[in-house]
Amino acid sequence: METVTDSDARPGNRREIFGWKMYDWAWSAFTTTVTTALLGPYLLALAEDDGGVPLLGLTIAPASFFPFAVSASAIAQIVVLPVVGAIADHTPHKKRLLLLLAYASSACTAAMFVITGTTLLLGGLLFVLASIGFGAAGVVYNSYLPEIAPPELRDRVSSGGFAYGYLGGGLWLAANFGFIALLDDTELAVRISLGGTGLWAGGFIALTTHRYLNARPAGRTRTPGYGWVRFSLRSILITLRDMRRRHPITLRFLLAYLVFNDGILTVIAIATSFAADELDAESETLLLLVLLIQFVAIPGAIGFGRLGERFGSKRSLIWNLVVWAGLVIYAYLELDSIGELWIMGTVLAFVLGGSQAISRSLYSQMIPSSAEAEYFGFYEIASRGTSWIGPLAFGVVNQITGSQRQAILSLIVFFVLGLALLIPIDVAKAMTDAGNDPKRIRQS
Repeated sequence: METVTDSDARPGNRREIFGWKMYDWAWSAFTTTVTTALLGPYLLALAEDDGGVPLLGLTIAPASFFPFAVSASAIAQIVVLPVVGAIADHTPHKKRLLLLLAYASSACTAAMFVITGTTLLLGGLLFVLASIGFGAAGVVYNSYLPEIAPPELRDRVSSGGFAYGYLGGGLWLAANFGFIALLDDTELAVRISLGGTGLWAGGFIALTTHRYLNARPAGRTRTPGYGWVRFSLRSILITLRDMRRRHPITLRFLLAYLVFNDGILTVIAIATSFAADELDAESETLLLLVLLIQFVAIPGAIGFGRLGERFGSKRSLIWNLVVWAGLVIYAYLELDSIGELWIMGTVLAFVLGGSQAISRSLYSQMIPSSAEAEYFGFYEIASRGTSWIGPLAFGVVNQITGSQRQAILSLIVFFVLGLALLIPIDVAKAMTDAGNDPKRIRQS
């Protein structure tokens, strides 16, 4: 049984913070290699060879199979993530829950080695299960942030976690691209890269996070007489009511994050297709652009963490979003050459790391202790559950105008509205309402 008597469990323990950051190093390889780079094109090629994917008497179009799998995982996470958050807050086995989810997801990813033309449906299922597992593990992982980092170091620790993730994911992606280029059998190379991602994630989690992250006591006590599922659903409803009544400012921040983060995710999702369509960028250029974004995001995450410490988290986030809005306007008005694409990609990567790190750190200051995991469950839903709105807006405008350049301008709405919701938020009051001391950090 896990014990929590070790003084190492106090906030600020460097060994534990390192183990926490290395989790991001490990699992980010799934996002970069599996979700972003390899699995979608690989499943598309296999499905095209088979003329589609048969399912329940229907034939799924090749180009629709992977997006459907992504949508299925997102919908499932809307249900699963709050439940996992509730369990994590009420169990003394929080670390075990994180590791169980992470190892299961790593195993599903490793099993992607078997994906061929005859196992397409299995491939889609493995992706859905791995995505749900890593998403749920991310809720528990994020909830550790307020426990391992004192308020005055939270921007720095959060930024460091993202920096580790960008570096680990980028190195593994670069290694896979090199491996695929060297191996004559491209299909086998992709299968090895997909399966190897599960070994990479599980291996680093075992070597670092498993060893260095400490157990934690239950933040709250589970009501006797309730099973876990029934109790979790009841707890979710109580938390939502509590957030609306006692922490309305935190709820408003969550809404602002939902809006501007959707804009950010959409820009990232359409960046390569925009460059290919509007600038006739070659595939090699797009590959290098993906790697550029991955590595430049590292100093971006660290740099904005330092800005947050010096000038305030909210103020730094506002500056960050103003730059995002400027990038959208620049892409619409000025982006006409590959050279300009590299410049824009560098700036985009820098603010990408900063926006993610500062948002997580700022949110962690505005949630009550003992309910971190449950609150981060809703944070993850805001990150993932509405990520279809921006692409839908982009697609509708592109469908009407026939121009991605016109469509990308529509994304300015997400940043303007996000800023309009963020600027009036009284972070100091939200921290006080959550039982945290606003004097220990700069908030605005």
